Amino acid sequence: MSEEAGHPKRWTILGVLVFSLLAVVLDNTILNVAMKTIADPVEGLGATQAELEWAINSYTLVFAGLLFTFGVIGDRTGRKRMLFIGMALFGLASLASAYAQDPMQLILARAAMGIGGAAIMPATLAIISNVFPARERGKAIGIWAGGVGLAVAIGPITGGFLIEHFWWGSVFLINVPIVLISMILIGTIVPESRDPKPSKLDLVGVLLSIIGLIALTYGIIRAGELATLASAEVLVPTIAGVAVLAAFVWWERRVPNPMFDVRSFGNVRFSTAIGMMGIVFFAMMGGMFFLTFYIQIVRGFSPIEAGALMIPFAAAQLIFAPLSQRVNERFGAKLTATVSLLVVTGILASYATLDLTTNIVLMEVLFFLQGAAMANIMPPATTAIMESLPREKAGVGSAMSNTVRQVAGAMGVAVLGSLLSSTYRGEIAPALAGLPQDVQHAAGESLMATVATGDPALMTPAFNAFLDGMHLTTLVSAGITLLGVLMVLKWMPGKEPAAPKQQETKEPAVV
Repeated sequence: MSEEAGHPKRWTILGVLVFSLLAVVLDNTILNVAMKTIADPVEGLGATQAELEWAINSYTLVFAGLLFTFGVIGDRTGRKRMLFIGMALFGLASLASAYAQDPMQLILARAAMGIGGAAIMPATLAIISNVFPARERGKAIGIWAGGVGLAVAIGPITGGFLIEHFWWGSVFLINVPIVLISMILIGTIVPESRDPKPSKLDLVGVLLSIIGLIALTYGIIRAGELATLASAEVLVPTIAGVAVLAAFVWWERRVPNPMFDVRSFGNVRFSTAIGMMGIVFFAMMGGMFFLTFYIQIVRGFSPIEAGALMIPFAAAQLIFAPLSQRVNERFGAKLTATVSLLVVTGILASYATLDLTTNIVLMEVLFFLQGAAMANIMPPATTAIMESLPREKAGVGSAMSNTVRQVAGAMGVAVLGSLLSSTYRGEIAPALAGLPQDVQHAAGESLMATVATGDPALMTPAFNAFLDGMHLTTLVSAGITLLGVLMVLKWMPGKEPAAPKQQETKEPAVV
């Protein structure tokens, strides 16, 4: 296979990879819909709030901790092999999740799903980078990102349909046929690729990266659960994680065969794309954290209706993500990223105007614009990261991209979610005065806890308190993305001047 020409079946391979990724992305959004049913002692498992949180967080913790390592191992042992093993493990763990008999079994099965997901995600992007030539890579990654956006949007709709017509385990069981079909397609269509000259495995680097990422992610998750950053349960693992990752960087600079060459951060295109991706996901995931509660609790839409409301976001991703590389080539990365980030900033700020009567059409327009802007940020940023590293290190680049997204997103939910929670608690407190002390404590924890009291007199103050916290949170999110704009303006390379070299992409046939 010529690097200039690419694999002859590359577009079919891309379709297989997008389909394979469907189960992983779908599962991350579909589970939220089933939480209420899983908590039910009759229809579900009778899980407590803490157990429900860990059913989600056990996946996140393992997934974030192993992404980078599995990307490195995939480069060495074969990306197709890693993808195939990851799909098999994800399918088996999904089956175990569907038939879990108690919350602890579900938590452990979800952790196993995280292992499978961590093997799948880096392999898909790494294979794309190896089967597509440079001139088509951006478009391929754009289509890949569009597929991810579609899965994010259809997850809640699918979950709502399954919960209404079947039992809670069906939200996991749906992964199994997707996995089986994917494994057949991967085995027959996807080619194997690996680093042709792998260096000695850096075991110390592997261990440091796993320990550091898991400790950091755990600290972030606990911050979100406790709605505070000041607890020792948050600070100890977070600081330990940062310290271990600092040791990882120190080690990688000195070892002769590093698992990741940290000097890559000296490449301004690579480091700016990484930084931009981290800032966007921190602000977006933290800022979007409130939307589920706003749409389903404050506005009263069902899970299926809430999922349908996100269709414009998915449609924009499907339309604009495949075109993002063309836009990037015409206007340059700096201008494209700047304008797109400004749009995202404006959209996040506009969420501060949402209230109890906001017109649904206006919300749909905002979701569409947000999807279009994101479609012109993430694919070019991902392409920049992948193209800044050698093709034989594609798994490392993919893992780095996904690790930053995962950790930054979790951090955004924890930090901005804590801001939302603290604001809500302060504003709902006067409305709870006069109630028994234990009721005040329980009802004041969150909007869902207040609504669970069933007291009609508390609904209006609860909704108003939540909206005030939501407005503050989304304005902070907008401020964070504005920092991303300033970073892009200062460090992102501009459009490269036109040169005769642009004709060279058509010449390999002559060579």
